[in-house]
Amino acid sequence: MLQRLNEVNDVKVYSVFDNAFQPYGRIVKGYDFTEIIRYMETETAIPANGNVYFPSIEAMECTAVFEKVQHTLYGGMPVQFGYCNGRNTTYNGFEYHKGSEINIAVTDFMLVLGHTWQMEDNRFYVGNEKVFFVPQGTAIEMYQTTLHLSPCRVTDEGFKDIVILPRGTNTPLERKETNDDAESVLLLQKNKWVIAHPEREPLVKQGAFTGLIGENKELKY
Repeated sequence: MLQRLNEVNDVKVYSVFDNAFQPYGRIVKGYDFTEIIRYMETETAIPANGNVYFPSIEAMECTAVFEKVQHTLYGGMPVQFGYCNGRNTTYNGFEYHKGSEINIAVTDFMLVLGHTWQMEDNRFYVGNEKVFFVPQGTAIEMYQTTLHLSPCRVTDEGFKDIVILPRGTNTPLERKETNDDAESVLLLQKNKWVIAHPEREPLVKQGAFTGLIGENKELKY
């Protein structure tokens, strides 16, 4: 699969098992995610168009691994188990959170990643990103300085991705205020700072700052 992705794309696609992934995150081992992967396979669907995202799914949070992740991987801090399924193929923008995000690949997919320190005046220039292939069954931690957004599919069927975050992340803000801190204009939802590509209409309509500069590249498979 990785060889095929590199043959059809004009950007290099790395594996998350490559050393190139180390500044962005790490492979998570030592947790049995079988039960929530099975739930994703049997109880969730990939939409016909676009993506769906649910921050918190009660059935996934009633599993044994939920307690282990919350009390060990997140050091006792409250977390949420949710998912993102879809058919995305384009960059669209970036987001980041204050706290790591865990992604578990129920299917193969790609991620487009950057670093918060690569932004200049709230803008990120296409060409500074790296694209990573995440094989089915792989669990990764993305550090809080890692820019990311929805996965990109590698098959016609689309992708399924389990998303674990600090509780409350990606939920509506009770209020939004801006101040002299330039970052404040990027806050779109709770614990979710976003820059959008100007062509990504759904994000722009939500009020996202248009800070991804360059081509909204489409990844092929």
